[in-house]
Amino acid sequence: MSKKEETPKPKKEKQLEVKKTTTTTKAKDEVSKTAKPKKEPEDWIEEILPKQKKTQAKKPKTEDLSDVAVNQIPGIGPAVAEKLMSSGYLTLAAVAHASPIELAEHCEIGEQTAKRLISASRSQIGIGFKSAKELLKIRNKLVKISTGSEALDTLLAGGIETSSLTEFSGEFRTGKTQICFQLCVTTAMEKSLGGLESGVIYIDTEGTFRPERIVQICNRFNAPAEEVLSRINVGRAYNSDHQMVLVLESPKFIKEGNVKLMIIDSLTSHFRAEFTGRNSLLERQQKLNKFLHQLLRLAEVYDIAVVATNQVLSKPDVLYGETVFPIGGHIVAHSCTTRVFLRKGKGEKRIARVIDSPHIPEIETVFMIGQDGILDVGES
Repeated sequence: MSKKEETPKPKKEKQLEVKKTTTTTKAKDEVSKTAKPKKEPEDWIEEILPKQKKTQAKKPKTEDLSDVAVNQIPGIGPAVAEKLMSSGYLTLAAVAHASPIELAEHCEIGEQTAKRLISASRSQIGIGFKSAKELLKIRNKLVKISTGSEALDTLLAGGIETSSLTEFSGEFRTGKTQICFQLCVTTAMEKSLGGLESGVIYIDTEGTFRPERIVQICNRFNAPAEEVLSRINVGRAYNSDHQMVLVLESPKFIKEGNVKLMIIDSLTSHFRAEFTGRNSLLERQQKLNKFLHQLLRLAEVYDIAVVATNQVLSKPDVLYGETVFPIGGHIVAHSCTTRVFLRKGKGEKRIARVIDSPHIPEIETVFMIGQDGILDVGES
């Protein structure tokens, strides 16, 4: 009987042990739940987001977008990259500023491919909104090219600024081409003489470029003429289409020759000769508008100064006020950043007046044209 009474005891002990183990496992589970709760998707995203922000802050900011090559666009192949570079789109900024139709036409690629390339390059360089404070810092870093005349530099608030299009218009013999020649010298000569030691692209549409005139102006500044002439790249444009092609091919010279100045002398001569009559006026203005926007994008993407001379037309039916106006109408007026109108004075004196600018008031100044180039009044 004693054995039978003793047998149920170990079962109870086992039950108690099982209960103890269950309670201990439950306690462990509760501790584990309190210590390491299950992560929901939102908690996981919250932990990842700060890491992404830190990594984005560590990325170096490329201030000079011209240094970013086209082949760094994600997913681009060597064949497409070669087409872009051969068409003048050398940088991500150049692709980002282009339109899909223009990119597809110039590079012979599909429009959908052009849209993907533009969106990818825009996302990489970060085209978007900027604060006015940041824009002020960028504008303070802009290079201003001296004209060699204190009067003209004062008129232009320090000189010809980069990333903009400046127009000089006026009648014949008012100094448009002479100002361009002197800008070539002040851009190409050494920094010790007050220059930039940079390259120049000169698109000659009227056949008026004279290297011997460059030599005369170099003698005034005591600049070595051979070095200055070697930094000036001259392209003779024979029609409006050739004029636009030279602009499209210019990025290669801009990158290789450290170009800071592009001159078009003159802007509308070929357009005026090829499109005659009122019937072709609409076609002329559309083509001219396209060319002007090419110049503006080129100036902004590569941070160069673009200077264009412009012819004028007279309106004899106007009885009061100005009777001479620059060619191009509202298309040229809206596209140019700064417009300077030149007119003749007494003898060799010329009068320059700012007729439109976002940061310069409508003021005038007087300068002279001499054997040594553009001079101030009273300067020998």
